Amino acid sequence: MGWKNGVLLAASLIFYAWGEPVYILLMLVSVGFNYICALGIDKGGSDRFLRRIWLVLGIASSLIFLVWFKYAAFLANSFADIFSLSLHMAEKKLPIGISFYTFQVFTYTVDVYRKKAAAQKNPAKLLLYVSCFPQLIAGPIVQYADVARMLDSRPFSAARFSEGARRFAVGLAKKVILANLCGAAISRIDPADPAYLVSTAGAWYAALMYTFQIYFDFSAYSDMAIGLGRLFGFDYKENFNYPYISGSITDFWRRWHISLGSFFRDYVYIPLGGSRCTTRRTILNMMVVWSLTGMWHGASWNFILWGMYYGVLLITERFVIGRERMDKIPYIFRLPVIFVITMLGWVLFYHTDLSLAFRQIGAMFGIGFNIQLIDPLTSAVIRKYSVLPLIAAVASLPVLPALKKHSGQGGFTEALSYAAATVLMVLSAVFLVGQSYNPFIYFRF
Repeated sequence: MGWKNGVLLAASLIFYAWGEPVYILLMLVSVGFNYICALGIDKGGSDRFLRRIWLVLGIASSLIFLVWFKYAAFLANSFADIFSLSLHMAEKKLPIGISFYTFQVFTYTVDVYRKKAAAQKNPAKLLLYVSCFPQLIAGPIVQYADVARMLDSRPFSAARFSEGARRFAVGLAKKVILANLCGAAISRIDPADPAYLVSTAGAWYAALMYTFQIYFDFSAYSDMAIGLGRLFGFDYKENFNYPYISGSITDFWRRWHISLGSFFRDYVYIPLGGSRCTTRRTILNMMVVWSLTGMWHGASWNFILWGMYYGVLLITERFVIGRERMDKIPYIFRLPVIFVITMLGWVLFYHTDLSLAFRQIGAMFGIGFNIQLIDPLTSAVIRKYSVLPLIAAVASLPVLPALKKHSGQGGFTEALSYAAATVLMVLSAVFLVGQSYNPFIYFRF
């Protein structure tokens, strides 16, 4: 396993350095300092004070770079605006994947402190955990306790390789075919363009296409990361579970970006007291978690508002409506309502300029100055991409698991899956040839 880890580590560092030759030092410093802190926690034994000192140092070293590169300019400029100061701090270039690998380093130190995992004595293995290239750039967020054993021993087989390759093919097709086509439709009627007089139909169509684009874009990367991880013997947990079939907001967040939800639950919500507190304190805990969830996505007020939007919805669903009342509402009625609520959330997420976000939401409901029902540009785009919404909707449903369940596990089914994966790879290659560079949306987080 030693030489295999060495080859994978070298490939991962080269992969990251190819895009960020300078910022690789940032990751190395963060990993190295937390390696020392975790050893300090381990040697602290029963001395809780000493262990906590090392924990705080580790957490601080994990977060200081993230705060400096991602939030310093936003916080300084917001402070200056509030107090009318002539201060402006330029935004810094964000190192690729810093939000993801920072959280992974964070989970390592905390897991050692909680004694969920032993301190890693080999710094190369810790660096491999953080830098492993399949999930380094855009997740899923991997918790150290989940993969600690795999750093020492993991299985390799032809069956695992083929399964991983097929999963990668599905993810690649979701990105370069579905996500990119949805993005192309949005670019024609971009509601973020102040010059575009968005109509009601245009506002709804753009919201729908972005709803599909962000799902296929992000879940595609997760599929490819899980597939590549399987090729190298790692079993990464699922990050998406068909979120657009959710019958409640709570269900949606059990299906969307599962690794992020698990992180905030395990490392923020539960340490704050979780649901074991009074109702008022539980509500406060939920708002803190969802405000931080929004901020994690970016240093902009629209992301914070997006997080708080879901915090309010989840609180309302839990404490005002109640789960029993929600369950009594037929699923066929809940499904479209939750989908529309999710679409409205993605409008907030899409626009860093809140005035444009509210303009689009207003247009969706016919509110605003001189709002048309439909404009010629939107009409032309809808005609050009007429079947895309239907294809995207079907692809976002659990059709493949249903087919797999009913077709069984015979040789014909296996051969068919190989053929389908091959076709997807060929189609993806064809689409890639005709496309300009189009990075994953979550690269910027």
